[in-house]
Amino acid sequence: MSVDTAPRSTTWTYVDGDWIAGNPPLIGPTSHAMWLGTSVFDGARWFDGIAPDLDLHCQRINRSAAALGLKPTRTAEEIARLALEGVAKFDGKTAIYIKPMYWAEHGMPYSVVAADPDSTRFALCLFEAAMNTAKPSSLTVSPFRRPSAEVAMTSAKTGSLYPNSGRMLVEAHGRGFDNALALDLNGNVAETATSNVFMVKDGVVMTPVPNGTFLSGITRSRIIGLLRQAGFEVRELSLTVADFKAADEIFMTGNYSKVAPVVRFEEVNLQEGPIARKALELYMDWARGGNDA
Repeated sequence: MSVDTAPRSTTWTYVDGDWIAGNPPLIGPTSHAMWLGTSVFDGARWFDGIAPDLDLHCQRINRSAAALGLKPTRTAEEIARLALEGVAKFDGKTAIYIKPMYWAEHGMPYSVVAADPDSTRFALCLFEAAMNTAKPSSLTVSPFRRPSAEVAMTSAKTGSLYPNSGRMLVEAHGRGFDNALALDLNGNVAETATSNVFMVKDGVVMTPVPNGTFLSGITRSRIIGLLRQAGFEVRELSLTVADFKAADEIFMTGNYSKVAPVVRFEEVNLQEGPIARKALELYMDWARGGNDA
């Protein structure tokens, strides 16, 4: 039986010293990552000749690897250099997703369940992906929740966390929504299934305070800094579903699309708010060299 492993867009992957076109077969059925889920990744963006915060994404992949018990084999600087080397292989017209990855090949001698850090492998995958910046979304509340640090590797950007996000999206789509608001185990809002989330009430910008149940995203932190520098009040605090239902506007931030407004939350219709638009404007100005934060 043959399996179609062709990528959906132009893709280049760096592994073991070589750049390989397409989707190379790297993980077998006895690989620890495939068997027991020990993989981490990060995602940076290249578009319009720039790669904002690439250095921070390359630093975070190494922190994620260490948090999962893997051994980073490349410095952040080396990963960034390789990423720009890979970007040069594309036509420069389409936005690119930059995805460094580590995974374990073997388990420890005393128990195969624990990953052997000395078996850590590295790959860097780049593929074309449109930005979809400012694309409006609808949002519902997911029945599934974010885990706490006591029960999952929430301090790492690990692949093992994403099936939970996937089922949030499937359930939300089944009810006619684009995305889902995820709560923590205490019932407070954590983020969405795919991104960090902000709300605005009476001109004040609010976002869930990092509490160990979700990653405080690089783009999230950048947006907070830029909004504060522009004179907006931004608060990080515990927020409830009721807070979001009373919001004047809601928007999401993440590396994939940067800033995206929410135009419907459950039964509440919302405007594509001016602060979300300003956040995206500030981000793009900064990314192109117009600001510092």
